[in-house]
Amino acid sequence: MMASSSASILGKRKSIAIAPYVPPRKPRVLLAACGCVAANKFAVLCHCFSQWAEVYTVLTKSSQKFISITDLPQGVPVYTDEFELLSWRKLGDPVHHIDIANWADMMVIAPLSANTLSKIVGGFSDNLLTCIVRAWDYSKPLFVATAMNTLMFRNPFTERHFHAILDLGINLIQPPAGRRNTGEMLEPEMISYTVKCFLEAWMQKQQQGANLQSF
Repeated sequence: MMASSSASILGKRKSIAIAPYVPPRKPRVLLAACGCVAANKFAVLCHCFSQWAEVYTVLTKSSQKFISITDLPQGVPVYTDEFELLSWRKLGDPVHHIDIANWADMMVIAPLSANTLSKIVGGFSDNLLTCIVRAWDYSKPLFVATAMNTLMFRNPFTERHFHAILDLGINLIQPPAGRRNTGEMLEPEMISYTVKCFLEAWMQKQQQGANLQSF
């Protein structure tokens, strides 16, 4: 009787489907460069971020004078003004500055030139990068690391513009300690480390908020 009873119980058990383990995806980071001498460090910046994130890049026209595309990590997409202009033909076609902004979990502009800083503050959207910034969802992090010569950095307009972007919720990555008045951009490795630490804390906070809402 015992054997029969056990067989009956086993026969009633339902098989449990075990879902395959899906590892969490990497953060999606949009890296952008403006036209200034510090853009010659952009390839290094891309390699640093590619170690822990999925990376798309946006290059302004003037930044391309300082950046060799072949130095960027293999497989990293590069978007320019021409890409958006040539790919749109009619109503209903993809609008790439919207799609790119939606794709990214966060955005980092490094280097950010004085010219593009002024455009962002003024709300300009006259190229792919400024269109993305104008369409950006500010519930997602946006970082800028400025680079300009000392006289431009110390200009009163620069301080006003820094206050304006901070009011927008944009995170300003300061020049290296001890060189805060020079306008020099922080080294790529430190920019990547700073952003990664912020992102980990930010995502943890987002997860805690989601857990609280579930109760």
